[in-house]
Amino acid sequence: MALMMSMLPGTDTVLIMKNTLMHGAKAGRYTILGMATGLTFWTIVVVLGLSVVIAQSVFLFNTIKYLGAAYLFYLGIRAFFAKSTLLVENVQTEDSQGSIEKLSNHHYKESYLQGVFSNILNPKTILVYITFMPQFIDLNGNTNQQLIALGLILTAIAVGWFLIVVYLLDHVEQWLKKPKFQKVFQKSTGVMLIGFGVKTVI
Repeated sequence: MALMMSMLPGTDTVLIMKNTLMHGAKAGRYTILGMATGLTFWTIVVVLGLSVVIAQSVFLFNTIKYLGAAYLFYLGIRAFFAKSTLLVENVQTEDSQGSIEKLSNHHYKESYLQGVFSNILNPKTILVYITFMPQFIDLNGNTNQQLIALGLILTAIAVGWFLIVVYLLDHVEQWLKKPKFQKVFQKSTGVMLIGFGVKTVI
């Protein structure tokens, strides 16, 4: 169970909470979809045998690590200094329906991309896939099929867990909509993301 929980990076949890509380449950689900896309990407990398190449190449591994750290810094600074914490559904009614829909689509697309990049640029994911998945591979069988199956299982576990998180946040959202709380939460999220970025390069 501890190994399964290690597949749920703190970065993803923070991003999903941030996007759900700031832009609604749908944005949280888009973040999860992006996260699943990132995990699927690494599953394909493992199947192609490229994960070991990346892990053994100091240059490639460090490139991913520092890009990931820079991206977390970027998200953290944006969250910390963001001026608005209003949910999409709280946009003033005098705005046109088209403007609201455009704003919503922007948040959903951004949430999806945050989920994708936070996983693809996470060196921890590479190491977990290399050290965790091979333990369950039967070398006498079709290794590619087994790797795909394991990748799907790990992705399904992560998606299922985060959908529960979004569901719970959506149901307690009415107590979390106070501007004071959202302001504190947003700045705390920014600090945590910057902290994850620092931890990535250490």
